[in-house]
Amino acid sequence: MAKTIRDAGATSPSAWSDADLEKENQRLESCLKNWMTKRALWYDCGFSDPITRREAEPTDAVSTVFWFEGPMHRILNGDDYDGLYDEFHAHLEELGYWFENVDGTSIHLYPNDTAHAEALKTYLHWKWVCSLINEDTGDVYEELYQEFSKNPLRLEQLSWREFETLLYRVFQNQGFEALIGPGRNDGGIDLRLIQRAPLGDILTIVQAKRYASHRKIGQTDVAALYGVGKVENADRTLFVTSSSYAPVSKRWAARTGGYVELAEAADVVNWCSRAAHGIIADKSSLVSLGSVEKIVREVSTRLDYRLVHASGGWNITDNWFALVLKETKHAALLMKVPKEVLSHDGYGQRGTHVPKLDGSTLALFGADNVWRAKRSEENGRVTYWDGERLYSAWNGEPCHFDYCD
Repeated sequence: MAKTIRDAGATSPSAWSDADLEKENQRLESCLKNWMTKRALWYDCGFSDPITRREAEPTDAVSTVFWFEGPMHRILNGDDYDGLYDEFHAHLEELGYWFENVDGTSIHLYPNDTAHAEALKTYLHWKWVCSLINEDTGDVYEELYQEFSKNPLRLEQLSWREFETLLYRVFQNQGFEALIGPGRNDGGIDLRLIQRAPLGDILTIVQAKRYASHRKIGQTDVAALYGVGKVENADRTLFVTSSSYAPVSKRWAARTGGYVELAEAADVVNWCSRAAHGIIADKSSLVSLGSVEKIVREVSTRLDYRLVHASGGWNITDNWFALVLKETKHAALLMKVPKEVLSHDGYGQRGTHVPKLDGSTLALFGADNVWRAKRSEENGRVTYWDGERLYSAWNGEPCHFDYCD
C-alpha cells in the first residue's frame, strides 16, 4: 500500500494542501536517500525541484527530480548486476511512486495516487506562476494573471514584494507608465503610475498591502496615504489590498472627494481577469505574417542572431532551428524552422543539418509552431530556454547529427 500522508482513497485535489505536498516530497526524498545511504550509493547525486530544474511551465505531476552521476547512474541505466534496480523499483512502489528515466542522468518521480497527482499539478503550476512575477514576461504569459483571477486566495500566499510586483505588471498591462519602489524605506509609496495626457501628466501614488482576508485595513493606513499623496503633489492616490477595508476606512476615504481610492481583493481579481483576456493564447497571432516574411528574408541573406539553433539528444545527436519573432528582456517567442540534410553517410544516420529557409518555413507559421521561451543573457551571449532545449544564435556552420545509438 502507498505510504502517503493523505489516504490513498482521497478523491479531490483539495484534500492535499500545499503544506501536505511539501511535507510528502520531503518524506519521499528522505526515504530514498536513506535507502541509498545504507547501500553506499549516496554520492554524486541529489534531488532538484522540478520547476527549478526545467525553468519552464510544468506539464505533468513530478514530485521531485533525482539526478545522478555516481553508482546510481550505472544502476538506473541498465548496467546492474546486483539486482539493485529491481530493489529500487520495488522500494519506490512501496512508497507510492513510479519513475521515468528522462535523459540518462536524471529521473522524474511521479505519485501513483490520482488525487495526489492532480493536486501536485495544481501546486506546480502555482509555483511556476510565482516564478514569473519577478520577470518581464507579462505580455507573453497569460497564466500569470489567470492564476489569480481563478484563485483569489492565492493573492494572500504571495510575499509582500511579489504582490507589489504583480500589481506593477497589471498596471503596465492597463497602459500606465508604472514605476515600482525599492520595497524598503519607500516612504509609503509602493508604486507610481503616470498617465500621459495632452493637458499634463497625471500622477497616482499607490500603496499596496498584502494581508490575509480576515485582516482589514484601518483608517490610520488610509489617512497616511492621503498625507503622502499631498506631500508628493500627486493628482490622486490608490490603496490596494488583498483583503478589504474596515467601514471607518471607507467612510474616511469617501470624505476626500475621490482623492483616495480604495481597491480590494475583488478589484485585483478583476484586473487580473482583464489582463489575462488581453493576452492571446495563440502566440502566433502576436506577430503578423508580413513580419515573419520579413524576418525570413533577412536571416536568409546574412548571419542573423534571430536564427537560433539547439542540439542534443539522449545517446544520439540531433538539431533544431527556430526564429526569434519577438523578445523582451526575459521572454521570447520562437517559431520552428525546418531543417534539411546537407550531407550524410549514405544511410542518413550521420551527417550535417542546416536550416531550411524558403516557402516551407512560412508554411509552419501558426499556433502549433510558435512557442514561448525564457530569454537569458550572460557575458554577451543570449540564450533561449523553452523547457526542453537551449537555443542560441546559429553560427552559420553545418550542424553535425548522429542517430546511431
